[in-house]
Amino acid sequence: MLHVREPRTLKKQNAESTLEISDITPEAARLEAYDDHERVWFGRDDERGLKAIVSIHNTVLGPALGGTRVWPHETFEAALIDALRLSRGMTYKSAIAHMPFGGGKAVIIADSKTQKTPALLEAYAEMLAALDGQYYTGEDVGLTLADADFLRERTPNVTGTTKGGSGNPSPVTAHGCFLGLKAALAYRRGTDTLTGVRVAVQGLGSVGWALCEELHREGAQLIVTDIDAAAAEKAKAAFGATAVGPDEILSAKADIFAPCALGGVVSRETIPALNVEIVAGSANNQLARHEDARLLMERGILYAPDYVINAGGLINVGSELAPGGYDRAAAMRKVEKIPATLTDIFQRAEARNRPTNDVAAEIAHERIEAARAG
Repeated sequence: MLHVREPRTLKKQNAESTLEISDITPEAARLEAYDDHERVWFGRDDERGLKAIVSIHNTVLGPALGGTRVWPHETFEAALIDALRLSRGMTYKSAIAHMPFGGGKAVIIADSKTQKTPALLEAYAEMLAALDGQYYTGEDVGLTLADADFLRERTPNVTGTTKGGSGNPSPVTAHGCFLGLKAALAYRRGTDTLTGVRVAVQGLGSVGWALCEELHREGAQLIVTDIDAAAAEKAKAAFGATAVGPDEILSAKADIFAPCALGGVVSRETIPALNVEIVAGSANNQLARHEDARLLMERGILYAPDYVINAGGLINVGSELAPGGYDRAAAMRKVEKIPATLTDIFQRAEARNRPTNDVAAEIAHERIEAARAG
């Protein structure tokens, strides 16, 4: 069996190409997004087009688990920062959800529509296998269910597949977000009735679309946007939604803003334009900076911390690795605890006049330190 914890660089060569895996933790440590990450790996195979970063943040609770994002970052540093922030969020997500996993995330620097080839995915599968159980992965932006199946055929450390797994985690992520959104509404208004409630949904990928389906069934009025204009038009037809441009969604007059695309959209620059009571969506790293939650609080906007409300997918795929195998009913019972977790965070934050993400992070740290202490 191949181990890579000790070697700083590993080269795996076949007849066509060479996969090189390097430990870039020292390079990552120079960035502000670094948070005592345990190990950061960079995998490169020029012949097959692979440039991938696997960031392992913390494994006190268990092996690192997190999705793989395929995105054409303009710079290597931008991709590295993305991986660092996402993996840290996964640590908190597992801790809050009482899952026995640490935080990890991978970013493949590529355009998922034009550069994600079978050869690239094959090279990535070899990288995952070489990491020898340090990191389990699954779907994320740009990596589909079919891609996960492809990887699973080549390495065992892939979750959320149709072949031996629980299938597409996106509907479960969306359902947890839906339940969390209702919990936020109930906390703010005393009722979780969605009839007539205006929800501005940013991003109509698999999770955003599934969330819209649930919101529509309960009578919410949807305002939607997506970088793919055709997706927004489809939502108009399917849900009677109002479609707006990507630059308009942040200032749309609504009751709830649900970010369901990429992160960093809620910032000191965009918060003044928000015209909502609640921010509750499925995107990871919704805040550009941790401190931006205080700006939301000062404006009277209730924020559902992203790694709490969007934990449904993690809970579902993580349940595949439980002793005895996957039990969907047990997984869904855990997902249904998301509203109670959020309500507890909202109550603590209000009582202490603290931003909700500060309280959530404290809870996560407490659980990690308790596990570390044994």
